[in-house]
Amino acid sequence: MQEEDVKIRDIHVVGLVGSTPDGGWSNELERDVCVHTLVAVTTGEGLTGWGSVFTSGDLVRASLAVLEPLLIGEHALEPERVSEKLHQHTFWQGRGGAITHTISGIDIALWDILGQATGQPVGRLLGGRYRDRVQPYASILMDEPQRLAEHLHEVVAQGFRAIKIGWGPFGRVSHALDEAIVRAAREAVGPDVRLMVDAGGSDAFWPNGLKWAKHTAEMLARYDIFWFEEPLGPDAFDDYVALRRDAPLPIAGGETLTRRQAFAPWLAAGAFDIVQPDVTKVGGISEERRIGWLAQEHGIRFIPHGWNTALGLAA
Repeated sequence: MQEEDVKIRDIHVVGLVGSTPDGGWSNELERDVCVHTLVAVTTGEGLTGWGSVFTSGDLVRASLAVLEPLLIGEHALEPERVSEKLHQHTFWQGRGGAITHTISGIDIALWDILGQATGQPVGRLLGGRYRDRVQPYASILMDEPQRLAEHLHEVVAQGFRAIKIGWGPFGRVSHALDEAIVRAAREAVGPDVRLMVDAGGSDAFWPNGLKWAKHTAEMLARYDIFWFEEPLGPDAFDDYVALRRDAPLPIAGGETLTRRQAFAPWLAAGAFDIVQPDVTKVGGISEERRIGWLAQEHGIRFIPHGWNTALGLAA
């Protein structure tokens, strides 16, 4: 393989529409709304790497108008250096926003190309795998108790032994309904299935604060909930620190943050028991693993967020 053959030649974008699932958002998604976009990076030799971006195709295309001059002709087998170059040259044009999201997809695609060129799995290129199996969990939207219980029976029948329930009416109607939902969920799955609760505090105009989160955490602990995710608004830094200190169960969050620099103060302050960066938003695999290292240094569990595509899940 010649040096010039592994240079980046083209970048193509495919916005995914037609089967967009419900997100549980207050401004609910329609099937033809694009919130996930695939990016294909092609080299001179014809290798094509694929990445995934958690944002709309229009924003990815607009970001590529800025990024392409920095990318075309670059070495495709150096994902970390190339991605850092993109970050460094675009700080003043969307630091942490759509440009960072788009870099995520490019970085994933470059790691894909490196794996193809070397004939090695990306996990090995990143330093090696410490395990060959991980426990998957199902993730479903909350509903009124009876319908949720019926849905959970179906999920358990599929073989899942860990399930996250989230969003829907939880935290938006009454504490009594919140507890009824959790009670129905625990009764439906039994005592041996791990059950996690995602309040969805990053939804628009989230109405609840620290007192609600503490009260709800105490209720969830009585039902042996494995973690409490996004119980507060995404900017409630001090409240997260206080909640994590006092809560009787693990607190999870971080899916709305991007870039390792944004995660650093949250990890240093102990805002989370479990940190959940999304590889399709934070800057790709190169950035995600640095966040993982930071989490390890602070004794925080790393369980990435992944409401995106099969490519994003694989990354």
